[in-house]
Amino acid sequence: MSKNALIQFVEDQVAIKDFPAFSAGDTITVTYKIIEGTKERLQKFQGVVLQRVGEGPKATFTVRKISNNIGVERIFPVASPFIQEIEVNKKGAVRRARIFYLRSLRGKKARIKEARR
Repeated sequence: MSKNALIQFVEDQVAIKDFPAFSAGDTITVTYKIIEGTKERLQKFQGVVLQRVGEGPKATFTVRKISNNIGVERIFPVASPFIQEIEVNKKGAVRRARIFYLRSLRGKKARIKEARR
C-alpha cells in the first residue's frame, strides 16, 4: 500500500458528526469534552468563527473570543470525537472567508453585523 492509500484508508474510517452549517463571521458555541485524569466535564467555548480550513475529516475551524480583555483563539478539528455539539448563535454578515482583521479591533469596532434572513 502506498502512503496516500494509507492516509485515504484512515480518513475513510473517521466518523464526522453532523453539525449545523456555519462559516466565518458566525457566532457559535462549541461544547467540548475535557478529560482530566479520571474526571470528564463539558466546557462551552463561545466566540466568532475566524476561518474554516480544509474539507472532509481534515477540516478545522478557528474560534475567537475575548476573555478578561485578552483575545483567546482555539482551533477545533471538525472530526474531533471530543466535540459534543456546535450551536450557531448568530449568523454574521462578512465579505471574506478569513476575518483575521478582527484581531486588531477592540470594543464596538469588533462587532459583526447580523446577516439578514
